[in-house]
Amino acid sequence: MPEKMDTFNPAMPTYEGGRIIKMEVDYSSTCDETIPRCKEMAKNDLKFNEALETLLSLEKQARIGSDMMSSARILVAIVQIIFDAKKWDLLNEYISILVKKRSQSKQAIVKMVQECVTYVDQTPDKETKIKLIDTLRAVTEGKIYVEIERARLTKILSDIKEADGDILGAATIMEALQIETYGTMDKREKVEFILEQMRLCLAKHDLVRTQIISKKINTKFFNDPEQQDLKLKYYELMILLDQDQSYIKTARYYLAIADSECITNDIEKRKPVFVNAVLYCILSPYDNEQVDLMNNLYKNKFLEEIPLYKELLKLFLCKELINFDALNQVYGKELMGLNVFKKDTEHGKKSWEELKNRLIEHNVRIIASYYTRIHISRMSELLDLDELQTEDVLAKLVNNGTLKVKIDRPAGIIYFTQKKSQSEVLNDWSNGLNELMACVNKTTHLIQKEECLNQLLK
Repeated sequence: MPEKMDTFNPAMPTYEGGRIIKMEVDYSSTCDETIPRCKEMAKNDLKFNEALETLLSLEKQARIGSDMMSSARILVAIVQIIFDAKKWDLLNEYISILVKKRSQSKQAIVKMVQECVTYVDQTPDKETKIKLIDTLRAVTEGKIYVEIERARLTKILSDIKEADGDILGAATIMEALQIETYGTMDKREKVEFILEQMRLCLAKHDLVRTQIISKKINTKFFNDPEQQDLKLKYYELMILLDQDQSYIKTARYYLAIADSECITNDIEKRKPVFVNAVLYCILSPYDNEQVDLMNNLYKNKFLEEIPLYKELLKLFLCKELINFDALNQVYGKELMGLNVFKKDTEHGKKSWEELKNRLIEHNVRIIASYYTRIHISRMSELLDLDELQTEDVLAKLVNNGTLKVKIDRPAGIIYFTQKKSQSEVLNDWSNGLNELMACVNKTTHLIQKEECLNQLLK
């Protein structure tokens, strides 16, 4: 980005695009005299055009003489005069013309664009505002030195489209910004833009793009206590993204929220966060990660504040069968009052069915830990399912690798087996053979002992 100087100093070099530009003529004193005079002339409608022509002539001289500071001052003065006259169409025209001037300095363009950005909120109507934004976005396209101004203008335009109900248009405009590549933008503002992109993608139900955009944020950024508001916003968006896709991730997002200082120190905010963490952990499919999370969550001291949900979590940690009707009688009313299980939403209906599935799967694992074989009719009775539903549940658990099961359908018997590797089979055979030989040696020793005793008795 070009170096900015508030006052001209002939001894200081001027940089443009990484090159030192030597000023041939100093027009600062001429600008000091001409700009105020032209602004005063422009107040008279008859002399308005004359004032602009005078400034344009001076701007050309400053530009040819490589006096970038004076050139910037003149460009700002031109747009100020047109703005004061409230001639919005003329302003759009001059912005486009001035940027395209041959050998126009980047510094002058930056100053003019920054000045024009302040006019956006002062436009008389929405149509004029959109035209000005479109003009500024057009002249800043592809120019790194005004990338921040372009991004902010894009955000304003996106907000306008969203307010008009055009969510798709608002999201499309924001997605075009590769904000993560902006080296001159403050990191916090950059994260705010990425979060806005995520929000709009979620609003148009583009979950894949939302997931891609979310990876542009390094969560270590949220370790800064001053960024807690952005942390909460990020994880709220991630919860909306993954609550139907991955229950285990959603549970971890809630725990990340609970780890925020503003949540940890407020019991009223902390309770519902841990309630959701417990519920989504229970709803997660069984695997090592889920078991580990359940055990760690159960040991959390803050769960003492929600004893009902701690007991619910304990049910799924204990190696005992759970009856769904009994669970529904104790916890049903409480659970139905939560957003997770609201029956008037698709997510609530799905979560309630998943709770039933997790309970049945839990019971199947418990039965498998106590039985090596069991009649399918007896297992169906324990699970409170018919035989066909029991077979479906077993098939799902076998497919995801949770259990190893064989079903003898003619005999109606289920065998819980664990397939062994070749090395395990050889080890078992070797151990069995060693045990057999140990028994043979012991028997031989006892026989010899008896023969010796009989010889002595004779």
